[in-house]
Amino acid sequence: MKSKQEFAAKYKRDFPILKQKINGHDLIYFDNAATTQKPESVLQAVNEYNRKFNANPHRGAHTLSVRSTQAYEAAREKVQSFINAASPAEIIFTRNTTESLNLLANSLEAIVKPGDEILISVLEHHSNILPWQQLAERKNLTLKYLYPDENFRISQEEFEKKLSSKTKILSISQMSNVTGVVNPVKEMAVKAHQQGALVVVDGAQGAPHLKTDMQDLDADFYAFSGHKMLGPLGIGVLYGKENLLNELPPFLKGGGMIEYVTEDYSTYAELPEKFEAGTPNVEGAVGLQAAIDYLENIGMDAIWEHELGLTEYALARMSELDYVEIAGPLDLEKRGGIISFNLTGIHSHDLATIVDSQGVAIRSGHHCAQPLMKYYNFNSTGRASFYLYNERSEVDKFILALKKVREVFGYGS
Repeated sequence: MKSKQEFAAKYKRDFPILKQKINGHDLIYFDNAATTQKPESVLQAVNEYNRKFNANPHRGAHTLSVRSTQAYEAAREKVQSFINAASPAEIIFTRNTTESLNLLANSLEAIVKPGDEILISVLEHHSNILPWQQLAERKNLTLKYLYPDENFRISQEEFEKKLSSKTKILSISQMSNVTGVVNPVKEMAVKAHQQGALVVVDGAQGAPHLKTDMQDLDADFYAFSGHKMLGPLGIGVLYGKENLLNELPPFLKGGGMIEYVTEDYSTYAELPEKFEAGTPNVEGAVGLQAAIDYLENIGMDAIWEHELGLTEYALARMSELDYVEIAGPLDLEKRGGIISFNLTGIHSHDLATIVDSQGVAIRSGHHCAQPLMKYYNFNSTGRASFYLYNERSEVDKFILALKKVREVFGYGS
């Protein structure tokens, strides 16, 4: 697996923020699992919208409102095409993955009954745990967890043991934001559907990196965020099969999602407006469309290949240091460009602070995955995560920064 230096260099120049120095060093941005940076084309798209189109969509006959509506719906169609949804009506704009999953947990309350089971994994981000915990508590449901094996992966045996005819909802991450493991969600969906369960996929780490096809994946619902795939903050997506979305009640109620209102009753608008109460984030949707254009121009397969090559190189370099403990698989089978790790005797927050002094931005803490941390007996970890603009030379500087951390704490290099 090779990660070509010229691949990243070609695209890195499109990102203005990456041209700066941090603490006197060239910025090396390895916090992409949290938020990615924006290329010039995305910045320009948002700026152009605010300069030329800014107005409430769907609510006016004047020119700016019409332009805003057209821009918003064009973004929806772009997202539909990007994930190969069957219809634009299946694309609901939200603020982020978290809001998408909360929307689902609240709306799905209408179809569950006491004794039903919700199946999730201990790998999940808190956003894919808390909403289901609360739904289970409200409706007297059973929340069951899948646990990974010694290779950090959920085995087929574990999944089949926990899945049953009582399973009403399976909600699973496509890729772990801690270990980088890619779950076999397509295969899981087949088995879950055989048991009559609905399948929810947290695609926050999947959509930015993996070529994602809803017709192939056959998830009932799929959630992701724009800011993890070169887009703006505050714009997210919930995909849902049209027949299921039509059956569910709306989560938020108010302007924009109604058909008719009297003093005594109301009726709701058709999809997708039914789930989009209030003034939407049109500039965010426009930025997300520009981000998808940028990604598709490169090609998702090419991005994934680059990231795997970079991950392979980083894992090899980090494994040369006997004081580095990696919290995830060392092989590339079913894993992406996220590496969580610790340095012996050094807290992850100290680690992140010192490498930042060398211009390297990484994450530290529990990564909103405390159950997983407890399962593996980690207090916290550092996390390096890669994207299309990262280079091998940056990995080399990252390794030097890790050695610097050891020196600061008096261990030597």
